[in-house]
Formats: sequence, structure tokens, C-alpha cells
Amino acid sequence: MLQRLKELEAEVRKKIDDADSLEVLQSIKQEMLGRKGQVTAILRALGDVPSEKRPLVGKKANELRDLIEKLLYEKKQSLALKAQEERWDRERIDVTLPGTPFLVGQKHPLTLILDEIKEIFCGLGFQVAEGPEIEYDYYNFEALNMPKDHPARDMQDSFYINSNVLLRTHTSPVQVRTMEKKVPALPVRIIAPGKVYRRDDDATHSPMFHQVEGLAIDERISLADLKGTLLLFAREMFGEEKQIRLRPSFFPFTEPSAEVDVSCIICNGKGCRVCGQTGWLEILGAGMVHPRVLEMSGYNPEKVTGYAFGMGVERIAMLKYGIDDLRLFFTNDLRMLRQFG
Repeated sequence: MLQRLKELEAEVRKKIDDADSLEVLQSIKQEMLGRKGQVTAILRALGDVPSEKRPLVGKKANELRDLIEKLLYEKKQSLALKAQEERWDRERIDVTLPGTPFLVGQKHPLTLILDEIKEIFCGLGFQVAEGPEIEYDYYNFEALNMPKDHPARDMQDSFYINSNVLLRTHTSPVQVRTMEKKVPALPVRIIAPGKVYRRDDDATHSPMFHQVEGLAIDERISLADLKGTLLLFAREMFGEEKQIRLRPSFFPFTEPSAEVDVSCIICNGKGCRVCGQTGWLEILGAGMVHPRVLEMSGYNPEKVTGYAFGMGVERIAMLKYGIDDLRLFFTNDLRMLRQFG
């Protein structure tokens, strides 16, 4: 029996040493220590061993059982460590290699221009005001001195929801709503950026586009204040050397009214193909707030005056960035948009 225990020890040492997986170790354990295992059989047969040899045989058998369990545990740990090292080798990252690029979004060119416009006018004391994009006819037209059937409405071919509600054609209704809320408080200085809608669709027009309207109301405001404000805006937006000019025009809600030009971005006023050899590019419309508009909003035109202006954000962006087709802003072509990251 003692000889058999020695043979089993040598045999199990070799098997455990040669084992290359947890499944093999489990089979060795079952073979040696299971219910029908060889070491288990020796322990159960101790009753057949002579009494004088039984303690020694029992001791050796228990020692072999403990040894097998120890060897199995150590081999199991060794295999687990080896498997972990192999996995690490497979999954190892070379930190010297360039990282995988992570695509980060960026601001749309129109957002960049809007942010710049806001920064300029907020620096002059203007506040940003907002209003609904679905607007009443009264605020969009009538309160701006354009009663029903007024011919000036034809310039703004509109999307009507019903006879009294439409998608706003400009952000000027925000000016009216602001005046109604602030009466009789002075001064009023706001800009109203936002989307507007007209039935246009070509290289220089879109059925949806962005506008920024400005309004200032106070005592003794003059056309000189308007020109000074717009001159500062043009120089901040396009460069310190820029000049502006005001050409007589017509808007129902301002009197007098003017189209505002800036010296050409390309030739700086010398004359080129872009400006039609005039040296000037139109950027916005402006004028002194019509007394009727002030009166309808609750102000006394005998005591206060004001000026207003409105610009297309796309127009400003096209001039500043040299974009020749307004529709490029809305086609989501990343080749164009990534230039402004």
C-alpha cells in the first residue's frame, strides 16, 4: 500500500505539471480525489490494512491527498496567471501610436456670425430679445404701419397658416412686442435675432433664413446716432478701415429710410466685379422709427424718437466669408462647414 502511494504521488505530480488547462486539472482531481478516485479508494480500504501499519498508511494517504489539493491549487493559479498575461499581450496598446481621432462638432458659420453680431451690439448696451416664429398678422404687418392690402406687403410673400396667423417674415414683430411691454420705460435698446420665412428660393434667397433687427428708442435720438452705430458695427465686423453710406429708400415702418452700404470687402471701395465697379456692397436696411409705429405701441412721437435696422445674417456671412450661394448654408455639406471649425 505504501508503495502504491509513492507511485501515485509521482504519477499525479507529472500529470499536474503537464496539465495545460483548467479542464485537465478538473479531470485529475476527479481521478484522484473523486468518489471513485484512486486516493479515495486507498482511504476507504484502510480497514483491510493490518492494524500495526494502518496509522502509517492512513497518514501517508492523507498527506498525498493534501499534496494533490495543494498542487492543483498552485497549478490553477499558474494557468490563470498565464492566461491573463496572454490576454494582456493580445490587448496591449502601443501608447506611442497616434490616438484614434475623435470627431468633435463645431459651430455653424451662421452661428459664428450671429454670435459676433450679438457681441458687438451687446457691447453697445443692446439687449437680446426674442419672439414667436408663428406670428399674428397684426404684429407682423399692421403694427408696423402696413395695414391690410398695403402694397408693401407684396415685398414679403408670406406663409400664411390662416388669414390672421403666419410664419413671421422678419423679426420686426419682436420690436413691437418689446415696445408694448416697456411703455413708457426708456431707453429701449434691443436686437432681435432669429429665423424668418418668405416664399423665396434661389442662390441669394431661401424660404427660411436668419435676421437680426435692432431698435433704439429714447429722447433726442437722431439719424446721426443710427449712422454712428452702424459704422461701428461695420468696422467691427469687416475691418477698421471700412466706411458706410446711407442711400434713401422706403420701408413702411421707418421715416426717413435708408439702404446701408459698406465699402467693398474685396476692393475696399476702389471698384471691382463683386461690387459692380461701385465700390459699395449693400448690407442692411435702416431708418428712423415711423411716428405711427411709435404711437401704435404706446409711445408719444412728440417726446421720443428712435431708429431701427435689419440685416440678413446669411448676407453678412456671405460677404465676410466669400460664399457665393446662400443655399450652401443649409445643404449640410461637411466640406464647406469644416472650413469654419
